[in-house]
Amino acid sequence: MKLNKLKIFQVSVDGSASSGKSTGAKLISKKYGLSFLSSGLLYRYASYRILKDKPKNQIYFLKKIFKNLNYKNLNKIDLHNATISENTSKIARIKKIRDILKIYQVNFSKKNKRCCIEGRDISTKILPNSDVKFYFTCELNKAAKRRFKELKKKDKLIKLEEVKKSLKIRNLTDKKRKHSPLLKHTDALEIDTGKLDIPGMVRKMSLAINKKIKFKYGNWTRN
Repeated sequence: MKLNKLKIFQVSVDGSASSGKSTGAKLISKKYGLSFLSSGLLYRYASYRILKDKPKNQIYFLKKIFKNLNYKNLNKIDLHNATISENTSKIARIKKIRDILKIYQVNFSKKNKRCCIEGRDISTKILPNSDVKFYFTCELNKAAKRRFKELKKKDKLIKLEEVKKSLKIRNLTDKKRKHSPLLKHTDALEIDTGKLDIPGMVRKMSLAINKKIKFKYGNWTRN
């Protein structure tokens, strides 16, 4: 069910930490043939490079890096560890850094007219005119267990309570930060992954996308 016959179709996915938004966005992108971008991965990469290179001028350094960044190369780097996560939360509050990454994301959406971008301010700041908007939520205990299961593969000593505390702080920080806080767009469809399994999540997202396609384009060719 690819959308390559449509000139433009863009999906924005926002949500709290470990709410399943990345999984949902990736599956929908694959199903509909959309170019996928995770803004969270961009911030993690920015954090990784700052920690690794220790630049004197972080803003100039990041501008240079993100000017010609190949997004696909980020999947070759392990950007998911506690140190990077903690630093990512800190740099995500800095407006000048957010502005750099916003430019990269907006340019991505211009080059890839059929795309899906996921993050925390996509519907409100990056793609406010996206065709379909989703807002992912998940009860803290369930989200913590999900993240704990992922992190346990790399760190056998990690504790569930540590993960739960970290997620709680991250979500609170995202919602209360001054610049581009995590907000549910008025047009966004809420996806509660604490009440849905993966097939149910994809089904709910697909219904919303198909409805929008029919409303916007009428008859369309499914490949």
